[in-house]
Amino acid sequence: MRKLVLVAALMTSGVAIAADSSTFQLRDADHLVRACSVPQDDPHFANATGFCHGVLVGAYRYYESTVTAENRFICPPSPIPTRARVMNDFVAWAKSRPQYMKDPPVDTLFRYLAETYPCKK
Repeated sequence: MRKLVLVAALMTSGVAIAADSSTFQLRDADHLVRACSVPQDDPHFANATGFCHGVLVGAYRYYESTVTAENRFICPPSPIPTRARVMNDFVAWAKSRPQYMKDPPVDTLFRYLAETYPCKK
């Protein structure tokens, strides 16, 4: 319990902390950006990166399966960028737009995708 209170206090204070797999909860875009930007030397790097990739790919695949081709507003280039590149570019994009950090994480992800990979109609 004491660890949870400390983690919550550090997260709300703006202090950077090491990732803990129990903190991979997406309350807002800031949580997604934190999970997607865990440093490689952090012991939770693999879990955080896998979690981030899962969220990004899952959200996009859901979009692909529910939005017809003629109604899509996101059109990835060919060749399709790697998951790592999309993750890193999303993190950089989101960090430069702090006004979106309290928005729902998937909304912010799709803002990034729509701006970065718009369909040309």
